[in-house]
Amino acid sequence: MNIQNKTVIVTGAGSGIGRALALEFASNGARVVCCGRNKQNLDETVRLTGKGSSFAIPTDITERSQVQQLVERCLKQYGGVDILFNNAGSFGSIAGVHEADPDAWWQDVKVNLLGSMLLIREVLPRMIQRNEGIIINMDGGRPVGGTGYAAGKAGLMELTRIMTHELKMLKSSVMVFGAGPGLVRTPMTEYQAMSAAGQRWIPSTKESFDSGNLRKPEDIARATIKLVQLARPEWSGKTYWPDTDFSKF
Repeated sequence: MNIQNKTVIVTGAGSGIGRALALEFASNGARVVCCGRNKQNLDETVRLTGKGSSFAIPTDITERSQVQQLVERCLKQYGGVDILFNNAGSFGSIAGVHEADPDAWWQDVKVNLLGSMLLIREVLPRMIQRNEGIIINMDGGRPVGGTGYAAGKAGLMELTRIMTHELKMLKSSVMVFGAGPGLVRTPMTEYQAMSAAGQRWIPSTKESFDSGNLRKPEDIARATIKLVQLARPEWSGKTYWPDTDFSKF
């Protein structure tokens, strides 16, 4: 897909990987819709893109009405959505499942799984109608002590797999992918590294921080641009990483 003048929604675009994705898409000529809950952070992302066609829409992706409003505004302003990157994530519950707060645990599942599904549900019918579009769902680890996050991400990857078969049944050219960023320093992983709960249950995060064994947000962002530019229907359903060799994908 030629990214120039395509409309891209990036969720969780206010910081970390989401911001890196927004900047990379914008630098390649896309119109980027920056979605997240913190308007100040989103506005900073838009400023950094230096592109007048990028704009911020504060959205809680777990609220169906807000997701509908987000997509309706994209349709009104740009006529459609060409690429959806479900990047927004939640990892607030760090505890053994026997002691996890159920509300915090469920919030992780809702953001990672339900939020992505609601976005997909709004943009996919129009992509199917045009017989064109790309949806990318952010994967993550399955850490001990993070069962809410892990359950949400595992569910999202299974959703990605099943969506691939549904689209084939419909003979649609719309493609869906998983993205594996590796361990990146973000507010989410900083909480894992610095909190007592994180150091108890996920000590590997702090160890990676201390050793500098981390990926940069820009790594997965650059790989994403390559994927979108080279994407083939037979690749749909696969997960890519920063070091993926697309000639062998």
